[in-house]
Amino acid sequence: MMPALPSPARPLRIGTRGSPLALAQAHETRARLMAAWGLPEAAFAVVVIKVTGDQVLDKPLKEIGGKGLFTREIEEALLDGGIDIAVHSMKDMPTVQPPGLVLDCHLPREDVRDAFVSPAGGGIADLPPGAVVGSSSLRRRAQLAHRRPDLRLVEFRGNVQTRMRKLAEGAASATFLAMAGLNRLGLAVGQRPIPPDEMLPAVAQGAIGIERRSDDSATAALLEPIADRDTGLRLAAERAFLARLDGSCQTPIAGLALLDAGRIRLRGEILRPDGSARIAGEAEGPASDGAAMGDDLAARLMAEAGPGFFG
Repeated sequence: MMPALPSPARPLRIGTRGSPLALAQAHETRARLMAAWGLPEAAFAVVVIKVTGDQVLDKPLKEIGGKGLFTREIEEALLDGGIDIAVHSMKDMPTVQPPGLVLDCHLPREDVRDAFVSPAGGGIADLPPGAVVGSSSLRRRAQLAHRRPDLRLVEFRGNVQTRMRKLAEGAASATFLAMAGLNRLGLAVGQRPIPPDEMLPAVAQGAIGIERRSDDSATAALLEPIADRDTGLRLAAERAFLARLDGSCQTPIAGLALLDAGRIRLRGEILRPDGSARIAGEAEGPASDGAAMGDDLAARLMAEAGPGFFG
């Protein structure tokens, strides 16, 4: 049965953060829904919601609360009925949704890789000893410290444009950004992607998730044509891996699932925050077993790490 479609008189309200990247992701979601159902742009309303993570920029994320900083206010608006769906960067999402909400629609995944960004060009190996590298990501900082302990790492927060500006102003010699975000903003030209074998990305990097109220069957039907099954299968494995590790912005964790011919290959790693130790592993099996594989791989890495690994 066809769901009741939104219209200019009763638009579907799409909740999002207000950064240029978040708006690009909301607009992509709108465009896919317009194409799937033959609807005009006026049948949708993009609602910008201020979140704590975008307002407190002078402190590291680990000091102000972790992943929920980028989702809490949006999810509250969804539960209160102020919006109908919420569009998120999946790497920002906690592994458990609040009661009454479900996250079961994902758009086709973008480039999963990190990008090395430096006015001087080159790559990580080309940085001189003692060079200053800016990043707010504990995962990237730990990976870099593990590989290049001679570098000086500094906090580097803000949206993509803010971090690019800080770099141009000389606040650091280099930084890292997600290729997915650069692609969505049209800023990828001239950037240097880092292969996952060299720098394993964050869990769910490059993926957009659409959250809805669990009792809203009409919206579930509306989203069904734009949901990408392959992305969902990959994220099920990655997010199960993260969930067992109790991953947050306070723990350096990386993971990537690849899907081929109905089978998933999952790679994961955990690091000490100072980069002094790294433990990695992988698992492979049927895509339908992805969540169990993620949980099992995390348990194996935790057993190898022992208590207190993250400090």
